[in-house]
Amino acid sequence: MVVPMNAVMEPAAIAPVHYPPRRAVTAWLFFDWAAQPFFTLITTFVFAPFFAAALASDPAEGQALWGYATGFAGLCIALLSPLLGGIADRTGPRKPWIAVFGAMLVLGSGALWFAVPGSALAVPIALCGFVVATIGAEFATTFNNAMMTRLVPPERLGWLSGTGWAIGYLGGLISLAIVLALLAADPLTGRTLVGLTPMLGLDAAAREGDRFSGPLTALWFVVFVAPMFLFTPDSARTGMGLTEAAKGGVGRLMDTLRELPRLPSLGRFLLANMIYQDALVALFAFGGIYAAGVFGWQTIEIGIFGIMLTITGTLGAWLGGRVDDAIGGKAVVLGAIACLLVACLGILSLAPDRILFVVEAAPATPGDGLFGSLPEKVYLGLGLLIGLVAGPLQASSRSLMARLAPPERVGEFFGLFALSGKVTSFLGPTLVALATTVFASQRAGLAVLILFFLTGGALLAGVKVKRAP
Repeated sequence: MVVPMNAVMEPAAIAPVHYPPRRAVTAWLFFDWAAQPFFTLITTFVFAPFFAAALASDPAEGQALWGYATGFAGLCIALLSPLLGGIADRTGPRKPWIAVFGAMLVLGSGALWFAVPGSALAVPIALCGFVVATIGAEFATTFNNAMMTRLVPPERLGWLSGTGWAIGYLGGLISLAIVLALLAADPLTGRTLVGLTPMLGLDAAAREGDRFSGPLTALWFVVFVAPMFLFTPDSARTGMGLTEAAKGGVGRLMDTLRELPRLPSLGRFLLANMIYQDALVALFAFGGIYAAGVFGWQTIEIGIFGIMLTITGTLGAWLGGRVDDAIGGKAVVLGAIACLLVACLGILSLAPDRILFVVEAAPATPGDGLFGSLPEKVYLGLGLLIGLVAGPLQASSRSLMARLAPPERVGEFFGLFALSGKVTSFLGPTLVALATTVFASQRAGLAVLILFFLTGGALLAGVKVKRAP
C-alpha cells in the first residue's frame, strides 16, 4: 500500500496488558516463604553446623565435605538450568516443573532425618539428601522466577522481587524460631533455647532436633507452596510436546549463547551475577560452620545469630525492593557488594583472641554468656550487615534480570540467570574446601570470596540498564 506523503499516520493500536488480581500476586509471593526454610535451616543455621560438629570427624573436614557437596549440586544446576528454562518457554506452563523439583526438595530434606550421629551411613545420607534437596530448591525457584513478568508491570518488578525476598526471610525466621524454641536442644542440658524439653519427644543427645529440621522443611514447603498452585495463573500451553521442545531447546540455547555478544549489557550482567552470587552462596553456606569451628558455637548460639541475621535480612529485602524501583537494581547490587567486601575482610580478621588481625582481645571464658568475647560480638555485627544487604542483592539481581530479558523468552533467560548464578557455584565452595584442606584453616577457605566479590562488582559497574518508562 502506498501512503501519500501528506497523510496523517495513526499510531498503531497497542493491546493493553492485563495483569492478574492481587490474590494471584500474594499467592506467588508465598513461594519464597515456602522455600526459604531450606536455605535457613538446612543450608545455613541448623543442619550444616550440625553436620560439621556432629557428623564429620572435625569442623574443617565438615566444611570441606559440605563444600564439595554444594559444588556438585551447583554443577548439576549449571548444566541443566538454561536448557530446562528454554523447554518451559516452548511448552508454556511453569507449575509442572515447580511441582517436580519441589518434590525433590521435599524428599531430599526429609531424608536428612536419617543422618544419625555415629551411624556409618550418616555422612553419605546427609550429603546425598542435601544435594537432591538443593537441586530441587534451585530449579523450583528458577521456574517460579520466570512467572514474575506476567504478574506486575515493569516498574513494579523491584517491589515484587524485594517483597518476595522479605516474605521469604520472614518465613525462614519463623521456622528457625520454632526449631530453636521447641525442637533443637543443647545436647549437654537437654533444653531448648527457651529452656523447654524438646517437643515430639525428640532426643537431644541423639541431636534429633537438629535432624528434624529436614522433615520440617519438607512439610513447610508442601503446605505453603499450595496457594501459588491454586491461585496464581500459569502460562498457557503452546501445544508443543516435551520431546519436540527438548530437541528444539538445545538449538535455541546454542543460538542464545551465540547471541549474547550482541547483547553486551545482558551478557556482562550474567557474567557478573555468576561471580558475585557464587561468593554469596559460599558465604552463607559456611557462615554457621565457620562460627562453629572458630568460636565453638553450638546450635543455640548459631540459631540466635541466625534469627538476628534473618531479621536484618527481612528488613533489608523489603527496603531494597523500594530503593530498587527508585534508583535501579544496579545501584542496589553494587552497594550491597561493597558492604559484603567489608564484612568478608572483617570476618577474616577475627580469631578467638584477636580482631583486625593484630589487635588482641580476651577470648571467651566459661560464664561469659552468649557471645561473651569481643571477637564474637564483632562477628555478630558483621553477620547482621551481611543479612541486611544479602536480601537486596538477591532481590535486585532478580528484578534486574526481569528487566533485561526479552519478554517472550523470559524462562530461557531466567534459566541463563540460574546458570550464571550456578555455573561457577561448584567452583566457589570447592575452592573454599580446597583452601581449607590445604591450609587446615577455615579462615584460609573464606579468603577466596573477596576476589569473587571484587570481580563481580567490577563487571556489574559496566552494565547499562534501560529503565522502564
